[in-house]
Amino acid sequence: MNAVQRGLGTRLPSRVRLPEVEVPEGRLVTLPGRGTTYVTDTPGPTDDAPAIVLLHALTTTGLLTWFPSIPALSKKYRVITLDQRWHGQGIRSEEFSLRDCADDAVALLDVLNIDKAMFAGFSMGSLVAQRVWRQHADRTGGLLLCATTDRFQMTPTERVFHNSMDTMMSRLPGQGSAQRAGRLHARVDPAVDINRWAINEFRSTSPLAVSKVIGAIGKHHSRPWIREIDVPTAVVVPLRDKAIPPARQIAMARRIPGATLHEVDAGHSCCVMDADKFVPVLMQASNVVLARWKERTVTE
Repeated sequence: MNAVQRGLGTRLPSRVRLPEVEVPEGRLVTLPGRGTTYVTDTPGPTDDAPAIVLLHALTTTGLLTWFPSIPALSKKYRVITLDQRWHGQGIRSEEFSLRDCADDAVALLDVLNIDKAMFAGFSMGSLVAQRVWRQHADRTGGLLLCATTDRFQMTPTERVFHNSMDTMMSRLPGQGSAQRAGRLHARVDPAVDINRWAINEFRSTSPLAVSKVIGAIGKHHSRPWIREIDVPTAVVVPLRDKAIPPARQIAMARRIPGATLHEVDAGHSCCVMDADKFVPVLMQASNVVLARWKERTVTE
């Protein structure tokens, strides 16, 4: 796994010290006309708490990327995660696209009877969050973009990596093979053994699916329209990120009108591996977005 691939997912060693927090239970939810995915829906402090939809990184699941952040976020928000297409227990389809992932996230809002939400993404999830605004601006209260970029294939290494993945996977027999290669594992209770649970979550997405998704992600290029984003936005940048250069992340933030910048002294996998550093910065960033979202609501 090279730096670019690590930049799209979260590396998980066999034994690490994971945050000791309560991991919420989820359920399978059918999105009409789209498919079935695994969803968690953690209540906020009040029935009318603002909703935040958390979009995960490549090779992970909604819970695996975000479980350390959910307890803190739920003190202010209704917190929702879902497994995106081809990941975990996410939707199986003949092809993968970020556009479909964005539509899935908004379809979930419909099922949960939520009019508008903040969308937070980590790495690949932030690419999806960008597309949520592009395709459904009226459902987007704000954006929280973590460890991400507005364009890949900016270096020869990146171009070779993404294009080779796309070409290799397109030559495999059966276009539907990648998404059907999901792997089911016996459920492990995270309250009993959170490390075994995390490994199972990580392994629930097949390498075949990941390879195909990497090819699709390499085509992401929001730079032509990212300056048009008109909702409150915060960008969280891991300053020790060796996968997506921090300078590229900061440059992206400066292209988004009014976006605030929030720095974490950690690497790309900080959402889990350095959660003690990441979560406070995430909360700060989300609260800035929420305050601006409320201000817009009052003036509209």
